[in-house]
Amino acid sequence: MLVDTQDEQSEAPSPPTPHSHLRVRSDLHEEYSPDEIAKMTEMYEGTLSNIEEGEIVKSKVLRVTDAAVILDVGFKSEGAVPIDEFKDAHSLKEGDEVEVFLEHLEDQEGAVVLSKKKADFMRVWERIREAHERDEAVSGTLVKKIKGGVVVDLMGVDAFLPGSQIALRRVPNIDELLGQSFDFKIIKLNKRRRNIVVSRRVLLEAERKTKRDVLMKELQVGQIRKGIVKNITDFGAFIDLGGVDGLLHITDMSYGRVSHPSELVQIGQEVEVKVLDIDWERERISLGLKQLQTYPWKDVAAKYPVGTRVQGKVVSITNYGAFVELEPGIEGLVHISEMSWTRNVRHPSKIVSIGETIEAVVLKVDEAEEKISLGMKQTEEDPWMALPQKYPVGTRLRGKVRNLTSFGAFVEIEPGIDGLIHISDMSWTKRVQHPSEVVKKGDEVDVLILNVDAENKRISLGLKQAQEDPWLKIGETYPVGTELRGRVLRLMDKGVVVDLGHDIEGFVPMSQLGIRSIIESSWQPPAGPKKTGRRKQPDRTPKARRVDARLRV
Repeated sequence: MLVDTQDEQSEAPSPPTPHSHLRVRSDLHEEYSPDEIAKMTEMYEGTLSNIEEGEIVKSKVLRVTDAAVILDVGFKSEGAVPIDEFKDAHSLKEGDEVEVFLEHLEDQEGAVVLSKKKADFMRVWERIREAHERDEAVSGTLVKKIKGGVVVDLMGVDAFLPGSQIALRRVPNIDELLGQSFDFKIIKLNKRRRNIVVSRRVLLEAERKTKRDVLMKELQVGQIRKGIVKNITDFGAFIDLGGVDGLLHITDMSYGRVSHPSELVQIGQEVEVKVLDIDWERERISLGLKQLQTYPWKDVAAKYPVGTRVQGKVVSITNYGAFVELEPGIEGLVHISEMSWTRNVRHPSKIVSIGETIEAVVLKVDEAEEKISLGMKQTEEDPWMALPQKYPVGTRLRGKVRNLTSFGAFVEIEPGIDGLIHISDMSWTKRVQHPSEVVKKGDEVDVLILNVDAENKRISLGLKQAQEDPWLKIGETYPVGTELRGRVLRLMDKGVVVDLGHDIEGFVPMSQLGIRSIIESSWQPPAGPKKTGRRKQPDRTPKARRVDARLRV
């Protein structure tokens, strides 16, 4: 039995502490040699582990369960670490050595409390702290997206990368960056909370500043440089010129019509551009792509002389016409008035549609203003030129009333061609105040061609001329001496107008009326200045009345 030589009378020896050396009774020297005693002491101390709480210790894997990894740290009991603290716990096997942090030697149940995350954190913390103090960059991998940013694996420890610190500009799709490794700058440390915040933008800004300083010395307006398409928007594309971005506006991409920049460039594509303008104070560089192409309007008048028949695609429609692309960068306008010889076109979309290929004739070319006037109707023969031969004066035909105006009615004599019946050519006998008294819109009427003006595109029609003139036979219908009954229509200074029926009016002079009362009542005193206070006299003009009289026609 091993006891202390100074405490031989004690009833029971106390067990040695982990850090005390064993002492042997002096009377045992006779049984064991000094070498044997030293060997026995070494063997006994080897069964005790010299471990303390709050330290990183080495352990051996005993087994792996679904919930934890069971470890042997050389103490009287085993320790368990949750399986989620290992990045690849299922790859562990019995006997593997693992470093863990010893939190407590015993918990309430007498088990050793271990932590793999704390061990990893403590191992890396010093390296991270030193990098932070030295203002050095550290490498990390983007692991997963969380609210407000991304989790970064920084030497085995999780760090937080805010969304605003990922790049110089907002990243539209962070998921595309997951799994990629970058250099980061540590901008915040909190050991107690184990909080590490990193930034990639700080490094990019520093890199951009360095390259910007170099470019400020090299870059000049008019230079042609290569760059990488970094981002695409609705109004253009941003080109990385090697640390500094320039804007390639959509209007400087092509002389032709471009609906969206993605039609010409793609992200990551290398393009050759021309420097148009530099504003270092506002950090703006304007770039051009079409400036490297041949100017399409040069000698365009010789290429498209007036009268040339061309084909093009309709690229835009407005209220006043349609724009037709003859080739990339060259467009011509077909005005609404040049779309049809005969149709009354209210909107160009009634004739053409976007994307349609049409045929037209060049009417005018203005190189200075970059304008070409085109005509669609000129591709066909003008039907008005053949109308004088087709409808000679005196031709009788039937047409449909299309529209009424205060001065006449328009009649369609064939699709797209209208003629005008003037109000004076509507009746032989009736005094027409408005065309609606004779015809209505939609009526089909017989008319006579009175005149065709092909140059001004006008046709004069006669409605009354298509009927027999009753005045030619008026003498036969009303011979002299015939006694008639008529209705007075109007009183005039020299007589009265009488309706004889059949739209025929007769005039009875005052001398032939034979009715004194009408003669006297029809006379009015000359107008004079009004006297103050005199009552206004009533109008005594006789109304229309029926009279019997002998008329001389």
